[in-house]
Amino acid sequence: MLRFDIVSLFPAYFDVLRQQGVSRRAFASGQMQLHCWNPRDFTTDAHRTIDDRPYGGGPGMVMLAEPLERTLDAIAAARAAAASPPAPVWLLSPTGRRIDQALVAEVAQSSGVTLLCARYEGVDQRLIDRRVDAEISLGDFVLSGGEIAALALLDATSRLLPGVLGCAESAQQDSFAHGLLDCPHFTRPEVYCGASVPAVLLSGDHARIAQWRREQSLQLTAQRRPDLLVRLHREHALSAQDVQFLTALGYNFLFDPLLPS
Repeated sequence: MLRFDIVSLFPAYFDVLRQQGVSRRAFASGQMQLHCWNPRDFTTDAHRTIDDRPYGGGPGMVMLAEPLERTLDAIAAARAAAASPPAPVWLLSPTGRRIDQALVAEVAQSSGVTLLCARYEGVDQRLIDRRVDAEISLGDFVLSGGEIAALALLDATSRLLPGVLGCAESAQQDSFAHGLLDCPHFTRPEVYCGASVPAVLLSGDHARIAQWRREQSLQLTAQRRPDLLVRLHREHALSAQDVQFLTALGYNFLFDPLLPS
């Protein structure tokens, strides 16, 4: 079972995960547990203060170390009482490692993570140094807090759990599952606004369809995320047929050994 402990000033953000969509199945089946912890509950003053002005001046406020430390202590005690293994603490931060499918798969195979959702200008660095095991980011932009990034990680993780998707093969064919972007998809009607479904998809020839989908994925990845192909080539994850196809389209420069990783 995956147990996630979320440290957030706005725990209501996470209600939708348990109540809606595909992720709801992960909680209904008992494969995922979610526990939210508000650091205001671990303050000691009448105002339930969780932030203060930054030393050295500047705009904004910084989250205090002490209430967060008490929150993390309570989480560790609760996990121990529930016989859950200790979990790493990850801070959602724009300075962290970008979340990708490899990280999501790693989480899905674990016993869970404690996610610390920062707000304001961030968290006192001393708390990060003492208690945070890793920092992760949704991308190269700034959010108002870590909640949305945490939601994205939890939703992506739920898709990899058995029985959560209507068809288990869906997760295996998603973008990034094999390092490539997904191919285009089509459904009824056969002709829409004058545009027809590609004939190969109507052929019934599963080998030709699989080849077409692979080639479409390769071409789309070359156009939009060539960095993924460079990495796959260096990891020897592209077949000779893949390289031949991309070279014929003029993407042979992707295989230049002088390209940066």
